[in-house]
Amino acid sequence: MACGARHSYFGHPEWEEFDSGKMLAHASKQAKMRGYDKFPIIDVDAHHYELESFDQILEYMKDPVIKQLAQMANSGNSKGVGVMPGGVGYQDMGGRVTRYPLRRIDKPEPGVHRDISLTRRWMDAMGVDICVLFPSPMLQLGLHPQVETEVALAWAYNRWLCERILQEESRIRSMIYLPFNDPDESYKIVKEFAGKKGVCGFMVTSVRHKPVHHNAYMKIYSMLEEMNLPLGFHAGYNWNEQSMGLMNKFISVHAIGFVFHNMVHLTNWVLNGLGERFPKLKVIWIESGLAWLPFMIQRLDNEYLMRSSECPSLKKLPGEYITDMYYTSQPMEIPRDMSLLESTFKCIKADSQLLYSSDYPHWDFDLPSTIYDLPFLKEKAKRDILGGNAMKVFNLDLGGNKLAKVA
Repeated sequence: MACGARHSYFGHPEWEEFDSGKMLAHASKQAKMRGYDKFPIIDVDAHHYELESFDQILEYMKDPVIKQLAQMANSGNSKGVGVMPGGVGYQDMGGRVTRYPLRRIDKPEPGVHRDISLTRRWMDAMGVDICVLFPSPMLQLGLHPQVETEVALAWAYNRWLCERILQEESRIRSMIYLPFNDPDESYKIVKEFAGKKGVCGFMVTSVRHKPVHHNAYMKIYSMLEEMNLPLGFHAGYNWNEQSMGLMNKFISVHAIGFVFHNMVHLTNWVLNGLGERFPKLKVIWIESGLAWLPFMIQRLDNEYLMRSSECPSLKKLPGEYITDMYYTSQPMEIPRDMSLLESTFKCIKADSQLLYSSDYPHWDFDLPSTIYDLPFLKEKAKRDILGGNAMKVFNLDLGGNKLAKVA
């Protein structure tokens, strides 16, 4: 994985070579030992670092003023930083998570786009057949003070993603970014990108201050329901967000930030009757883990039973709407008492509603074994969570073929 040394990086010898596929050698052994070649694995939440291709993305930006500002912000070593809302964080653990700083020397296959090559590399290592790819820094755009900048970046990124990535690799899919601070532009994006190769749904970044039950969004939900395309709410954190600024440690913001906004949005979704208004719309809550869901079910059911008159559109308990929706698994909390996790799985009807996700290449990613090795799951449930459920949600058909190159 490494050979020779040239100069120091974070106080350690810099590697001349880095291969993320070799770094995942243990994952490859797991894939072979557990027989992942016998059933499909769909990763519903994986990421790339879109700012590594920011020069390419800006080629698709049509607003000349915002494009020029973004190009100026993209000069030097700070790729895209000047147009992204700031987010303090220590994702690379001060250099200890080596794949972060060493990505820059992870070489792609000749003639293949870097994002495609590196994504296929980790997918094959883990035994993943299809992944749903999301951006990373752009998850902060919901807090951008200039709505027109979020809109311009969303259009440019989506065009680039469809033409340069999804068009070229059928194993990579994406839920297209919606600039939700502008409902009209979000509506136009759905109309523009629905049906394009690799587009399997649409995504809202959860770190924003727009209520999901606002009437301006209803036409978007209606159109997605009619098209049978899922809507995802992707969690995130921003230490500069006012409520998160009360905490003084990264671990605190990371633990709470990834559930906080999804808790707010899910509460608004359920109690404002959107589950009744759009009963066939498939809604996915992404990257918030699972431990928050039993709390939400119990809390909202209890409040509703005391004040149901405030929610006249509901025809069943809030918790029943919650278990009608879908949830990605990562970061799956592993308690000391595994009966707690088993109870959570039963509570959310995980056999049919849970979708495996790795969150790779982020520092806390989960391998498929996180699901496959759970002692309380039967084989069918393991396979459904790892791939079968996602195939139904996204209407995927692999034709009975295993796409990953499991060694």
